Amino acid sequence: MELMCRVLEVSISGYYASWGRPESERITKDRVLTEKIRTSFEESRGTYGALRIKADLHEQGERVSRQRIGRFMRQAQLVARGKRKFRMTTKVKSSRPVAENILAREFTADGPNQKWVTDITYLPTREGWLYLATVMDLYSRKIVGWALNERLQTPLVTAALEMAVGRRKPPGGLLHHSDRGSQYTSDVYKQALDRLHAVQSMSEKEECWDNAVQESFFATLKTEMGLGEAHWGRAQTRTEVFEWIEVFYNRRRHSSLGYGHRRPSRSRPLSRTEAPPNP
Repeated sequence: MELMCRVLEVSISGYYASWGRPESERITKDRVLTEKIRTSFEESRGTYGALRIKADLHEQGERVSRQRIGRFMRQAQLVARGKRKFRMTTKVKSSRPVAENILAREFTADGPNQKWVTDITYLPTREGWLYLATVMDLYSRKIVGWALNERLQTPLVTAALEMAVGRRKPPGGLLHHSDRGSQYTSDVYKQALDRLHAVQSMSEKEECWDNAVQESFFATLKTEMGLGEAHWGRAQTRTEVFEWIEVFYNRRRHSSLGYGHRRPSRSRPLSRTEAPPNP
């Protein structure tokens, strides 16, 4: 103790006297704020950075800068997980007719059920691949329909669309955007869109940025679930994806919405008993 006090240039009597002093108001406030930051970070499963945590604290009445939150996060060693780069997954059949790119990278909407985007990705499991198809509402950035299957065929994407329609019951005129994958250019899928009186839009050839919000969603899912490699069998992967989408992602803050929330009409999370069957 004498050596430590000498190195720190503190008297031994002063050191022991400090033990009986009450904690300063500033230190108390910093400690309480750090715990609030930690709570927000942990509730986000380690995915929220300073901006999203700032939005959380703002709702709690805390006015604190992003820089201060970032400093406290570094001190507490709270590091948000980053996204992986994305790549194209669906295959194009040039012989099938494709739709015009009406969406044209306008990834905003004035209300729910005006613009939906959809895509497919691969998920590794210990028993082989699982394929995930999702439908996103661009107004709220929520996943309104999704499906998993062991086969990369049209029933996968129609099952995701059917879930979205069942939950939202969109009006005619919905703009539906996808890439040029053979699943989306199939007659079966086009007939399903015709029954909805939906307007079909497709990305330009090999232009993944035309559907960037869906690609970004898949990158987020794989990063936050650690799906760069297989961790579970197919059954457990289904359960983990269900919980991540319905319980976590659809309730999170989105940077495109200013880290706020939008509540779409006629939508509710699925319960476990309503988890989608294999298409």
